[in-house]
Amino acid sequence: MLYFVPVPTDIYQPEHFTNRELSWLQFNARVLEEAGDTRNPLLERVKFLCITSSNLDEFFEIRVAGIKQLIESNSNDPGPDELGAQETFNRIHRRVRAMVAALDTLWLDTLKPELERNGIFFHDPETLPAERQRWLEEYFIKECHPVLTPLAIDPSHPFPQLLNKSLNIIVLLEKAGDADGDGGMRYGVVQVPRVLSRLVPLPDNPDGEYHFVYLNKLIGAHAGKLFPGLKVHGAYAFRITRNSDLYIDDEEALNLLRTIEEELRKRNRGNAVRLEISDQCPESVRQFLLEKFKLGKDDLYPVCEPVNFLRLMPVTEINTKPALRFKAFSPAIAAPLQGDVDVFEVLRRQDVLLHHPYHNFSSIVELVETAAVDPAVLAIKMTLYRTSGDSPLIKALMHAAHHGKQVTVLVELKARFDEANNIAWARRMEDAGIHVVYGLVGLKTHCKLLFIVRRDADGIRHYAHLGTGNYHPRTARLYTDLGLLTTRPEITNEVAALFNALTGMSEYTSGQKLLVAPFDMEDRFLEKIRRETAHAAAGRPAFIFAKMNALVDPEIITTLYDASRAGVHIRLLVRGICCLKPGLPAVSENIEVRSIVDQFLEHSRVFHFHNNADDELYLGSADWMPRNLHRRVEVAFPVECPKIKHHLIQHIIPVYWRDNTKARYLQSDGLSDARPADVDGEKIRAQAVFMQAAEKEKNLTPVNMQKTAVELIPLEAPVDPERFSV
Repeated sequence: MLYFVPVPTDIYQPEHFTNRELSWLQFNARVLEEAGDTRNPLLERVKFLCITSSNLDEFFEIRVAGIKQLIESNSNDPGPDELGAQETFNRIHRRVRAMVAALDTLWLDTLKPELERNGIFFHDPETLPAERQRWLEEYFIKECHPVLTPLAIDPSHPFPQLLNKSLNIIVLLEKAGDADGDGGMRYGVVQVPRVLSRLVPLPDNPDGEYHFVYLNKLIGAHAGKLFPGLKVHGAYAFRITRNSDLYIDDEEALNLLRTIEEELRKRNRGNAVRLEISDQCPESVRQFLLEKFKLGKDDLYPVCEPVNFLRLMPVTEINTKPALRFKAFSPAIAAPLQGDVDVFEVLRRQDVLLHHPYHNFSSIVELVETAAVDPAVLAIKMTLYRTSGDSPLIKALMHAAHHGKQVTVLVELKARFDEANNIAWARRMEDAGIHVVYGLVGLKTHCKLLFIVRRDADGIRHYAHLGTGNYHPRTARLYTDLGLLTTRPEITNEVAALFNALTGMSEYTSGQKLLVAPFDMEDRFLEKIRRETAHAAAGRPAFIFAKMNALVDPEIITTLYDASRAGVHIRLLVRGICCLKPGLPAVSENIEVRSIVDQFLEHSRVFHFHNNADDELYLGSADWMPRNLHRRVEVAFPVECPKIKHHLIQHIIPVYWRDNTKARYLQSDGLSDARPADVDGEKIRAQAVFMQAAEKEKNLTPVNMQKTAVELIPLEAPVDPERFSV
């Protein structure tokens, strides 16, 4: 159930805040812009189109579903922007309808014709030559017909329970009159099982060409075979999006794992929240479906073919069209870990920063694999929020348990849309002898921690990895994240204490180094923002840089407004939702907000406080959102190695901030972006700079091995907070 957090002060007005849902839609509009950006290779543009559509699916399954629940329960309490649930829904509807129209137009008028010019075609069955139509008919009879179930809809056949986001065909049928002359129109429905590919590839194509038919078009063309004796007057594809949030009371659940399994079975049958249907479908059929699903006209979205753009994703992986995709990128091994090195010896000497996907995630996998068979390793502990279905990390952990190590994994069963995967891994790990725990009641465990206890020659030592991203080898190639490998006792001791609190009965006691939600993270972030405010009020240089996925928390926002009014210069790199409005006179004139949407999903969280030249730098798993600060276990950790801190402050952060290719500037209305102007004609794309750095890092010589790769790329002078101006 969604709920709104009240504004904690009367100083600021509703017009100083952006609606959370509308801000998210603005983020998705940036993704759609990438689909239309001709600087991106063609198949990558199609991929951005697919991602835009997939993002909308989840938005409706969770956010819109929650808003509709608020409306139905007459809970219309406004948020900080004073938009109640009904008005929020109305504005969502208008913006989504425009976005869906833009998606369809981009596909039909631009991307589809460009694909055809590059030898990739999508056909209607009836437009194909007779020989290919015969092949398709045979394909339908052999591959499709046996697994399709035609469902009549009449008084003796109630409307079927259709699964969430499944492809369905509604067929308009006419039955010849019986002896009494009683005929008439009726409906049939075909739910298409997910075992059937939504794109049917045609065989025997000329070299370099690919020809496809949409599965729903093929089924529609042969619907008469599913309803023999009836005349088909039309067949139209549609899909229903349902409420997919899980409603679990941890305290009432006797067995959390089984409770979640039961809720997962309900997910496909939650209340309908959206109807997408072919724009060729007659009005009478649309109204019939709306009535059956208890939806209103504002829940209806007519769409072009394909009904679900995500089904185009296989096209983007055609391996004979490399020129139509981003240049293949191979990550580097972080310089200190290159070669035949003893990773534990390296970490005893120095901290190591990993910057994914530019650094290979294999370093983490190899660390756990090494620990699994190292006789000196006594215990391994790890948090698991999301991972891949074939995770080498979990296999290494099971191997460690087999070798007699004490292995403990804290699995978050409520990681949205990964619940089933995590349940399966939890069972397998328990069978392998791993201690599996599920965290604290009422809280999701979202922090990213790996902890190794080893008996070194000079005594017991703790080795830790703290990160901003999941232990997921596949997404580590697609998401940008930062991780720190360290043996600093002042940090690792606090990691050990946090694990004990998460797995045992002890209460968590705040430490000096880690910022841990929901215990002390928000208070300590607020303290640091207020400290910069005090520096500015005293006439000292004051500067804040923060990079995150989302900025929603009202108290954080109002405290940043206070800092801006005092003269603190604030730079925010917020990929997605931002409820703060920059550049408002007398409120946020010293705040600038940018967003980067590019080849990789920006996912790292970085927080830099100038602190009168005694810089403090934190990396972490949390965004500045109420859910992260109050309803999840999150960790932000300090970077204390002078070399790594210098690298982040003087190189990583400035590269991000100087991006003038993929960055957008958030405008003061909170719901529009501007693209940055060229800086002296120089084009800077942050992700390209980091990829270039990774290529250089692969070829480091012993002479410059101690340099970080970005230092080898000349850039202008980095940020000087004393000269900073928005």
